[in-house]
Amino acid sequence: MNDWTSGYVADIGYTFGYYPELNPLHIRLAFIDAGLVFPEVGTACELGFGQGISVNLHAAASTTTWFGTDFNPSQAGFARELAVASGAGASLYDQSFAEFCTREDLPDFDYIGLHGIWSWISDENRAVIVDFLHRKLKVGGVLYISYNTLPGWAPTIPLRDLLTAHGESQSAPGQGIVPRIDAAIDFAERLLATNPLYARASPQIAERLKSMKEQNRSYIAHEYFNRDWAPMSFARMGQWLEPAKLNFACSANYLDHVHAINHTAGQQAFLREIPDAQFREMVRDFMINQHFRKDYWVKGVRHMSALEQAESLRHQRFVLTQARAEVSLKAKGAFGEAALQDAVYGPILDFMADHQPKTIGQIEQAVKDKGVSIGQIKEAALLLSSNGSLSYVQEDAQTARVKRQTEKLNAYLIDKARGSGDLTSLASPVTGGAVGLNRFQQLSLLARSQGRKQPADWAQYAWQVLSSQNQKILKGGKPLETPEENLAELAEQARTFAAKQLPILKAVGIV
Repeated sequence: MNDWTSGYVADIGYTFGYYPELNPLHIRLAFIDAGLVFPEVGTACELGFGQGISVNLHAAASTTTWFGTDFNPSQAGFARELAVASGAGASLYDQSFAEFCTREDLPDFDYIGLHGIWSWISDENRAVIVDFLHRKLKVGGVLYISYNTLPGWAPTIPLRDLLTAHGESQSAPGQGIVPRIDAAIDFAERLLATNPLYARASPQIAERLKSMKEQNRSYIAHEYFNRDWAPMSFARMGQWLEPAKLNFACSANYLDHVHAINHTAGQQAFLREIPDAQFREMVRDFMINQHFRKDYWVKGVRHMSALEQAESLRHQRFVLTQARAEVSLKAKGAFGEAALQDAVYGPILDFMADHQPKTIGQIEQAVKDKGVSIGQIKEAALLLSSNGSLSYVQEDAQTARVKRQTEKLNAYLIDKARGSGDLTSLASPVTGGAVGLNRFQQLSLLARSQGRKQPADWAQYAWQVLSSQNQKILKGGKPLETPEENLAELAEQARTFAAKQLPILKAVGIV
């Protein structure tokens, strides 16, 4: 009998997350910081797109032609539903990697993305993907890949094996994945309570198990309970990708580009002594006990000249996607939170507080009298983008071309908010990506689209939707009991939404 799941969990759906690193526009600032030439992405592919949130938002919000596959027909069916809603023309399939990667009707790609796939598939499927990268990724094309890595995951490997072994051998026949997860975690807790030497040698395991117990069961199922699960070192990843002629470009995690928040001065000096870039990355992983990598690899590394790098940096455009007063002046690095200098970030944020697109060059001119350098502006762009305060802005002509697609997709998504809060992202024609909105904020947009103009009207509409389904607002972790309490809370949220979020949504083309 053919196992179409290939050992991957299929009886519980994947989460509905959006992953900005999959956006080809995200490549640019990372490559500029690394001094590398980046491609213009006309064709792109996402392998293992899950529920299809990222691939559909990127297809609707850009002029890129997207392809992709996910083996799970339920997830692929939902992804296709979104593709039809937007009319963006994404070609999405429910084929295995072996089936999809050998199709003869696929174009060559400027960009291929894999998020949360590599560590959870068999070596046979990894070989299929590497062959696909070799054949279908263009010269100069970029691979985005994320994966569980070592040494961070090393202590957890035995715990994961214990959990999956319990699920396989101790569960009743026909028992669903969620009860199996709960039973396995309960067993592991009772085991750790006996104070085994394993737990004493790896004291962080108790905290890891506690965190797992509190996490979404869909995430836990796909993270820990697949047949295949193989965290690997950065060096091993390089060996896998070598036959595809891929070289490491840089981290896709913007925080990794700011060394001062991740390494001591001594560690930075130590890393500078290592000439080989790929070995340096492996050493870096030991310094920060890396658990999860998000990386760009490129087929043919090309370096910019200093002039090209400076000009390209100044040309990039960004928009402030948070209210000025709510932007955090803290960044979380490997050693905890680091404070950002108000003398540097204050003038930049003040200039961008109108939520209009600004180039790095325009920011440089606006803050030059404040003593803020171009290097500090670049670092601010990296850090503020990483926490969602800034978003990349694509060219005006592209925004105009995709506006109708994003309107259609967003209308479909906010209508879904009437029945669920699972979908928390809308497509922006300005940023080429997504903006996060919770269920109530989406219901406010739906009410507004129906002619309800005042925040009080949005709150009333939202309460009608929720109360018709016997749902209540949670505040402080507890449900509000009376209609009056629920409506008062919704009205307060509506006023906040009108004052703070709505101007931003207008600036990014969502309303």
